[in-house]
Amino acid sequence: MQITYSRVIHLSHIIDRNIPQWPGDPPVEFTTVAKIPDDGYYLRRFSIGEHSATHINAPNSFFADGAGIEQYPAELLVVPAVVIDICVAAADNSDYALTIADILAWEEIHGEIESGNVVLVYTGWQHKWGDRRAFFNQDTQGMMHFPGFSSYATQFLLNQRRISGVGIDTHGVDPGNDQSFATNHLILAQSGIVLENLTNLDQLPPKGTTLAIAPLRLRGGSGSPVGVLAFVP
Repeated sequence: MQITYSRVIHLSHIIDRNIPQWPGDPPVEFTTVAKIPDDGYYLRRFSIGEHSATHINAPNSFFADGAGIEQYPAELLVVPAVVIDICVAAADNSDYALTIADILAWEEIHGEIESGNVVLVYTGWQHKWGDRRAFFNQDTQGMMHFPGFSSYATQFLLNQRRISGVGIDTHGVDPGNDQSFATNHLILAQSGIVLENLTNLDQLPPKGTTLAIAPLRLRGGSGSPVGVLAFVP
């Protein structure tokens, strides 16, 4: 693959102690281990959950016999991407899920999604990152309300378009009120790519971007915080 680009964009959020955390996930912690005045160099230890910040999910997060994140081959992690914008629909309905009609409408303008692409959905939720309450949008029963992929759209993309994965700017490719995690199951059953908590999707064109995805190769990892770079033509 030859990558031609005019600029490179970070699609990963900066990690700090105050990022929105899925309920029950371990806190982000930094501990100073060495200081320049005392030790001649600066060093910290950090702790973070495998599914915190901008991250990638591995098959073993939902399948007991699934692969860990360290088993993803390098060639799978440099991939073309398309972006489908559902911001208007998501602003009206926080439970909105990408539909097959949305995909076909996008293709009417931009052409059929080519096999091997990662499909990124821009919901506008990246702009809520600094407000945990708005980002998770929990109701009085604790149910979260944020947009994602419908299982029907995901099946269509896998079966009819042969995509390599999905990504989104919310904390889940599944809508917040979908506790079956259907899209995660569908994609990870094929050892595909699942990216969550992306940012700067508004800076990408609908098609033509190449992603370079760099997880930590944690042995047996159920996922990993990930650096995602977008090479924009």
